[in-house]
Amino acid sequence: MATIKAQLNGLRIAPRKVRILANLVKGKGVNEALGQLEFYVKKSSPSLIKLVNSAIANAENTHHMVRDNLYIKDFLVDEGVKLKRFKPKGFGRVSPLQKKTSLIKLVLAERIVGMKKQAEQVISKKEEIHEHAEKEKRPEMKTEIGKKTSGMGFAKRIFRRKQV
Repeated sequence: MATIKAQLNGLRIAPRKVRILANLVKGKGVNEALGQLEFYVKKSSPSLIKLVNSAIANAENTHHMVRDNLYIKDFLVDEGVKLKRFKPKGFGRVSPLQKKTSLIKLVLAERIVGMKKQAEQVISKKEEIHEHAEKEKRPEMKTEIGKKTSGMGFAKRIFRRKQV
């Protein structure tokens, strides 16, 4: 069974807050999971959506897997590096603060093993990209050495006023 892994390091949200969403979508299909994450109002949901989309793109482009066949096999949220800060208190004292970060690991798997995109679709997609690249080529502008382009345009616009 082929698995696709994606990882997000150092997300500046506490792991217990991210785990709420991760546990919500674990075991669901990727399309359903994206729908759930999109409408769940939490600070971590945009980051998790980006991570899932990245893993899907990796599966489709690198391994030629079908998007509808993928599901979230595992969604691990661990503690990352803690940022140490201090908060001033009364009478000249300080108290330490720990700003926690999250380390998120996502594993996608296939529901039906070995289901791939058809070779024709993959080839046609490559041809479309190649055609699109050819269309974007611009003609090169030739400039002669020693010839100046209209450099006085700005100055003429400023000092165009008539004198009385």
